[in-house]
Amino acid sequence: MSGTTTAASRLAAAARHRPAGGANRWLVLVVLCVSLLLVAVDATVLHVAVPAVSEDLKPGSVELLWIVDVYPLVCASLLILFGTLGDRIGRRRVLLLGYALFGLASALAALARTPDVLILARALLGVGGAMIMPATLSLLREVFPDRRERALAIGIWSAVAAVGAAVGPLLGGFLIEHFWWGSVFLINIPLMLVSIPVGRMLLPESKGDPSGPWDVLGALMAAAGLFGMVLGVKRAGGGEDPLGPLTLLPLLAGAGLLVAFVRRQRRRAHPLVDLRMFARPAFSTAVGCIVLAMLALVGLELIAAQYLQLVLGLTPLETGLRLLPLTVAAMAAGLAGSRLLHRFGPRRMVCAGFCLTAAAVVVLTAMGGEDDPGLMLVGFVLLGFGLEVTLFGAYESMLSEAPKAQAGAAAAIGETSYQLGAGIGIALLGSVMNAAYSPGLDRVEGVPSGASAQASHSLGEAYEVADRLGGPAGAALRAAARDSFLTGLHVSLLVSAALLLLGAVAALRLPKLMDCSPEHLAECAEQPPVAPAGQQPALSLPAQSARERAPVAAEPLR
Repeated sequence: MSGTTTAASRLAAAARHRPAGGANRWLVLVVLCVSLLLVAVDATVLHVAVPAVSEDLKPGSVELLWIVDVYPLVCASLLILFGTLGDRIGRRRVLLLGYALFGLASALAALARTPDVLILARALLGVGGAMIMPATLSLLREVFPDRRERALAIGIWSAVAAVGAAVGPLLGGFLIEHFWWGSVFLINIPLMLVSIPVGRMLLPESKGDPSGPWDVLGALMAAAGLFGMVLGVKRAGGGEDPLGPLTLLPLLAGAGLLVAFVRRQRRRAHPLVDLRMFARPAFSTAVGCIVLAMLALVGLELIAAQYLQLVLGLTPLETGLRLLPLTVAAMAAGLAGSRLLHRFGPRRMVCAGFCLTAAAVVVLTAMGGEDDPGLMLVGFVLLGFGLEVTLFGAYESMLSEAPKAQAGAAAAIGETSYQLGAGIGIALLGSVMNAAYSPGLDRVEGVPSGASAQASHSLGEAYEVADRLGGPAGAALRAAARDSFLTGLHVSLLVSAALLLLGAVAALRLPKLMDCSPEHLAECAEQPPVAPAGQQPALSLPAQSARERAPVAAEPLR
């Protein structure tokens, strides 16, 4: 009887964790991936439309900066608020509301006739994105209780994110070439009109622990604190004085609010975010790995784009095509991530991903003044594959270690770590780049000191100054700026490699095996019990091999 009771209880647990209404979990994954694709595309699709927007709406420099930056700024600030709200009132409900808001904001942006209206529309898009992003990842936690299948689902999810980031500029360029700039927003509307009824029909509703009131003040503190932090980091990464009041004050205010938020959560009986998650080494390490990966690499994308266009003289389209192997490799890694995780486990997978990415960065230090497509192809393929392997393993470990009731909060923490790591990486590598670039322009023969000072801001400005000077002085300034940029590029790459190796060391704290301990019983519930030696299972189950019947933790990882 004990075998029968155990088998029945496990099957009952499995039934409790299947999607509501018998929805096919793979169709659910398609709906969630479409959601993510829209958000990822919208984060980059406007970049190529900026000249057309500037010509049509005539925004000032500050307004133009807000048009571009307000979407990621608002989105990053509200991730924790809406992630935890989804845990409270229902993740599907928040996701569907996000769909509706995203569609309405897209229509408002497409029809905007003043910069202020476009800024407001982009801010509303950020709110919608913050409602969608954590909901997609937390619903994956609910729909795929079996960790093996969830790993595959997260791999597909992350591959779609890579596609969205790459497709954004290409799609935007195509639409701008054939239509007006508002068309980059209109494409969202029909997809949202389809996603709302399909999502309502297919997506299961899931909630966390409903006990205790939702901490509204804590949610607002987290949102305001993250807004200040992200704003300060973006200003520093954009070349502003890091000690200037408009950079330092948001950073200090944001940090103070986040410290107060943490202290408030520790005192509450029903916290908005259960900070005990960070006491789990796998969770805290995975979050740290996400930050380190983005810290080391996001700034390199900007530097690489400048290198390809300003040093090698490639067009924007040629630059995008040259970087395309990075995206393709990231997609391949996402699709292969589940198999790699099963074979090697989180520790070895993330550690190897960091090491492979560091090796790719070191390979790219061989880039010089002459175009070497073969070198860049190898470097970008290794870079894309290694980065995606790292992020896949970190995200999967983070989500699996989080309590099911806190899935929305955990997803929001992961996405916030991604955004903060990216922002800090741009600021850090931008500072390293400037520190290595500027000294080379201090004394250029025939160039006035004022012109040298202006040229030291960036390679683009150096070229403008050189064109104004003309003659031997202009040619000397252009050559010096180009050589200094290459020096800064190589130093930045080496700093990135060091950060990636630090991440590889940190990843050694991740579990060696995919955990299937009693506290993760819900994830093992769909694994049929193994009968004792010499006995038959008490319940009649479909025929399976011994390998399929074995618990996850018992499978040897080769």
